[in-house]
Amino acid sequence: MKRRSFVAKSSLGGLATLLGVDIVYKNVMPEGYTPLALQDLDPFKLFNKDKGMVVLNDKPWNIEAQAHLLDDKVTPNKSIFIRNNGLIPEDIDVEKWTLTIDGESVKQEKTYSLVELKSKFEHHTYKLTLECGGNGRSEFDPPAKGNQWTIGAVYCASWTGIRLRDVLEDVGIKDDAVYFGYHAADVHLSRDPSKEPISRGAPMSKAMQDETILAFKMNGEDIPLAHGYPLRVIAGGWPASVSGKWLQRISIRNIVHDGTKMTGTAYRVPCKPVAPGEKVADKDMCIIESMPVKSLITYPKSGATLSKSKKLNIRGHAWAGELEVAKMEYSIDFGATWSSCNLEKPANRLAWQHFSAEISFPQEGYYEVWARATDSNGVSQPMLLPGWNPKGYLNNACHRIAVKIA
Repeated sequence: MKRRSFVAKSSLGGLATLLGVDIVYKNVMPEGYTPLALQDLDPFKLFNKDKGMVVLNDKPWNIEAQAHLLDDKVTPNKSIFIRNNGLIPEDIDVEKWTLTIDGESVKQEKTYSLVELKSKFEHHTYKLTLECGGNGRSEFDPPAKGNQWTIGAVYCASWTGIRLRDVLEDVGIKDDAVYFGYHAADVHLSRDPSKEPISRGAPMSKAMQDETILAFKMNGEDIPLAHGYPLRVIAGGWPASVSGKWLQRISIRNIVHDGTKMTGTAYRVPCKPVAPGEKVADKDMCIIESMPVKSLITYPKSGATLSKSKKLNIRGHAWAGELEVAKMEYSIDFGATWSSCNLEKPANRLAWQHFSAEISFPQEGYYEVWARATDSNGVSQPMLLPGWNPKGYLNNACHRIAVKIA
């Protein structure tokens, strides 16, 4: 038997969940044996994802969408990227699920049941954009280590939950509070219970925003297991790693949170520009906060062919971290000239914005359609790769698609 065919019997409940049915005769199944149906998992069936998505890693699972799969104004689960740092938790019992608020800067430690959180605090629904800090990493040269995301590690879903601020006000926060950090139920790849796969957070100013919520529904339904069921933080506009899944505890810190993947070079970029390939000391790396302005053409799919007698209708989304997108443009001459797109207002703060345009082409041949967004501070996307950084974060270069006019 292959080594990967064996697991602990304690995991049987989780395996049954993945199969969708109970394992008959599990009481006589050999110790550590994994059913054949799970020895070569189909991630598309497992996570209910579109087969056009791309698996970058399975230990842990990291799966990205393609641009044309993100055409919906509100992204459905089938097109939402998965970025895990550890193993998805097994045997979740929502009846016993609790959230503890603790840390140096709480007036009192307090624990809530999931039922109590849902009944005690007002519910809010927001459409919020989440993007992996490493989205676009594959374009960096010299190459940056990590999952080689292209353009599909972003989405905007509708989230329902309670404001983190309301819970913290109920607990009582001291004046010296600086940061919050989350702690979750996912399991380290080593299965060492003393190690957290990831424990990130954000300054208290982010925690207190209206749109920073403890979510229990995504697109009107229970959050899928792979996306944080039954409870997660949502902090739109910042790297998606701040939006911790499978939430069990939040610590309110009187220092910048120093959990796993908060220190060193994790989710940090050089405080000052550096040359490609240059080594940067940890002390010279700054934590990523608001994500940069960016856009994505979701229709048509790159490689479209069109008759010269017809006009091309393009559409897509644009977002700008904590800011709003103020202007959206397209170019068909490699950025030599730009034309305006129609740009919609966001559904709410931190939601992406939808754009569209009708394009005419002067003659037959090969073209590229480039998209460029400008934020409310007047900062535009760079046409090509922005400044290099060791971890390949924050690539917000213009998205482009190929079009053939025949």
